[in-house]
Amino acid sequence: MSDGTGTTTADLDIRLEKHRVELTGYCYRMLGSSFEAEDAVQDTMVRAWRSYEKFEGRSSLRSWLYRIATNVCLDMLTAGNKRARPMDLSESTPLAQAALSPRSDNTWLEPMPDNRVLPTTDDPAEAAVAKESVRLAFMAALQQLPSKQRAVLILREVLAWRASEVAELLDTSVASVNSALQRARATLAERDEKAAHAAVSDPLDEDQQKLLDRYVAAFEGYDMTALTTLLHEDAVMTMPPFDLWLTGHDDITGFMTTLGAACEGSRLVPVQVNGLPGFAQYKPDPEQGGYTPWAVQVLEISDGRLTGFHFFLDTKRWFPLFGLPLHLEAEPDQIQEGV
Repeated sequence: MSDGTGTTTADLDIRLEKHRVELTGYCYRMLGSSFEAEDAVQDTMVRAWRSYEKFEGRSSLRSWLYRIATNVCLDMLTAGNKRARPMDLSESTPLAQAALSPRSDNTWLEPMPDNRVLPTTDDPAEAAVAKESVRLAFMAALQQLPSKQRAVLILREVLAWRASEVAELLDTSVASVNSALQRARATLAERDEKAAHAAVSDPLDEDQQKLLDRYVAAFEGYDMTALTTLLHEDAVMTMPPFDLWLTGHDDITGFMTTLGAACEGSRLVPVQVNGLPGFAQYKPDPEQGGYTPWAVQVLEISDGRLTGFHFFLDTKRWFPLFGLPLHLEAEPDQIQEGV
């Protein structure tokens, strides 16, 4: 079946699908939500499919899709919701005052599997930029920008579009694009002065891999002494949807042996998430035996220590997104990394 332009329906579907991963990455950076990003891309594909007969080819199909995706995202952002991490919303809580108070799902910056947002590339520099641009700290900074500044920064800095291309996409002037980029850079620079950075090489270097191996051994063995040696003194732990966040190895390990004691005996399965190393955490299932999903962990490393680990607890949403099973048998070696 042809659409009237000589392109068959099947051909068009194939051409559109080639752009799905990079568009999902773009929408994820814009929206800060895994599921909203996938919804936005699906809406983009439907709009493109329906209006393809009007596409006159004055720009590339890729540019046209980005224009549609940008409009979809800007429409979704009109409510003004800015997704965040717990440390963006409140001060850290001392362990003695720790309480688990959840906030609504749309409060939080959400995790995302690398393979859904990072297109394959043979260019190591391009791959490194792409990974850095979905790391949690950078994503949180993006969410603080006004929506059009956010789009300009992503298109110019992450995707390396020319100012003239961005101006055409946004129906504005090059001067306006350059001004928006300058303001966005200033906002991010101000946040950078206050933020710890995840210094993770791609692929992990030998020392980083050893650190992760030691972390798995310490966490699965629930050895708080060993875990303390791996944590930076200012390490941060978060647990969305709870707004509680802890800082410092004493409070973190103290929490894990009190309110978090049910995690003892957990098993960890490696995942690639937000351009960082991570793990799917399964804790013992006293009813069915084996292990039940508990969290997707995202780890931040700097200067040979763990500076942050973030537990995303809504497992009914996250584990299927990562292709992970909702039950783990007693022999964890039989399970493969989620893809």
